[in-house]
Amino acid sequence: MLNVLIVGGSGYSGAELVNYIHRHQFARIKKIFVSKSSINIGKLFSDIYPEYTKIINLSFESIENFVLIKEHIDVVFLATDHHISHTLVPFFMKYNYFVLDLSGAYRVKNTKIYSKYYGFSHLYENILKKSVYGLAEWNYKKIQKAQLIAVPGCYATCIQLALKPLIEMNVLSKSYIPVINAISGVSGAGRNPSINNSFCEVSLAPYNVFKHRHTPEVTEHLGIPVIFIPHLGAFKRGIIATITCKLIKNFKLNQIYNIYDTFYKNKSLIRIYKSGFPSIKAVVKLPFCDIGFTIKDEYLVIVTAEDNLLKGAAAQAIQCFNIRYGFPETESII
Repeated sequence: MLNVLIVGGSGYSGAELVNYIHRHQFARIKKIFVSKSSINIGKLFSDIYPEYTKIINLSFESIENFVLIKEHIDVVFLATDHHISHTLVPFFMKYNYFVLDLSGAYRVKNTKIYSKYYGFSHLYENILKKSVYGLAEWNYKKIQKAQLIAVPGCYATCIQLALKPLIEMNVLSKSYIPVINAISGVSGAGRNPSINNSFCEVSLAPYNVFKHRHTPEVTEHLGIPVIFIPHLGAFKRGIIATITCKLIKNFKLNQIYNIYDTFYKNKSLIRIYKSGFPSIKAVVKLPFCDIGFTIKDEYLVIVTAEDNLLKGAAAQAIQCFNIRYGFPETESII
């Protein structure tokens, strides 16, 4: 039985982690820590998330109490802001824990990206070089040997899962940059209230065009440029992305389906549509990434959907955890 520490369990993705680990047959939660200034210190998890009343009775503790249990931890999940993860990852790695970081602090190898897109200078380039990008369906072997997993961003997950089979098969035309229009629910902005994620203020609109931090993450790991246009929608959770790309020649729809089936037929959390398109309704509160497509001449439109808090965050983190320790890949997830 592995002892697990979750830091940041009061946020939306952190709460999903708590739920998954609580029902995991090979792991148990030792503590849920929050920052020393958190208003949730001393509260029960079920005080914040009442749906878990009489199910999960753990309380939130200050991370200052870490020293009391440091010798009884195997795995640390960080559901923290990238500024905080940037500092906490080396702190926990010095104890030789296996660390899974859900922030963006260790996803991109190019340190210049952090100053430009994240607002801080990366101070731990040696650790950054060792981080393994946790796109579970594609980095399985590296995940098995990792000490640090950088769990991909929510947008970045569904975009890459949609495009990577085409890139691997070398069927994308280099004359046309894939254009991605993606819409996320407001939970992607986190749990802390602000005017920007108030349902009374949110209207479907693009934001951070050419400036979103998932753009360099996607381009680095795909190895091709993309045009990424994120949108905020007036709904709670889920992401749907429509990707327009050009192929090197005319393909039939069944040929495209066969490409995806070749790569994902044994991947339990990927669902490929033979007809029709994915929807947010079909993935909310589920750990799947759904992919569908249509084609006309040399142009392919891919539609992909996921729950941003699950396959876009917590479910993928647990998937990587399971791979790392040789557990069934979907243990506690489905």
